[in-house]
Amino acid sequence: MKIQRFSIALVILVGAITPAWGVSKEIVQLQTQVQQLQDQMTNMKQSFDQQMGVMQHLIEQSTDNVNKVANSINQLQQSLEKQQSDSGARVDQVSGQIQALNDTLDELKARLSKVSQELEAMQSAQQTLAATQAQQQQQAAAPPPDVLYNNALRDYNAGKNDLAVQEFSDYIKYYPTTDLAGNSYFYLADMQFRQGNYQEAVKNYDQVIQNFPTGNKAPAAELKKGLALIELGQKDDGVTALRHVIQRYPRSTEATQARDRLRKLGVSASAGTGRRSPGE
Repeated sequence: MKIQRFSIALVILVGAITPAWGVSKEIVQLQTQVQQLQDQMTNMKQSFDQQMGVMQHLIEQSTDNVNKVANSINQLQQSLEKQQSDSGARVDQVSGQIQALNDTLDELKARLSKVSQELEAMQSAQQTLAATQAQQQQQAAAPPPDVLYNNALRDYNAGKNDLAVQEFSDYIKYYPTTDLAGNSYFYLADMQFRQGNYQEAVKNYDQVIQNFPTGNKAPAAELKKGLALIELGQKDDGVTALRHVIQRYPRSTEATQARDRLRKLGVSASAGTGRRSPGE
């Protein structure tokens, strides 16, 4: 029922988005993808319900068998108590039967436990798959990547920071592995830097440096990370970051800015040479 509600809501969402963008090839493709995902979810739910029914039936059968065996054991134990005085041989025989029944009971319990574990595994797999399908549906319903990114960049340049933050965050959410995701992290960090939120800015600059090292924002991200660390009072780490900019991108504008900042700090541009002398 939850899947049906989600599918209906998704269709309504796509229908609401269509007038804003106009009928285009991309929107038609998105609607087709959403319909395909809905059909897949329906087929998966039918298959899962069938498997759940079979597993439930097996569990009920095993439970009935366990109850029957337990009743038999109780009856035999009562019979044993009544006939203990009659014959030692009879006692041994009944005791053997009880032991056999106990062994059968243990086996049934083990089988029931195994069936329950398999059922739990199926439920977990179904939940994981449903979550994956929901994420795919969200991405299918999202604006095209170029539209979303260009809107975010436009609002960033216009100084609409709150709107730009939301749009860059949405881009990272829907398209986390593209090159422009690295740019989105950079612009988020840049807005945080300008607001004085240096700690969060460093985290987002690190996203650019670590996950998009060959992107066009990597040099600027490392430069700004060094400056943010210095603002946080972590001078040694900041100097290390600035020196790395000079080492890795020696002819870049960012390297020139890093040298200038190190000179103002009275620190050498290369490690191991110590503090700059006044005549340098």
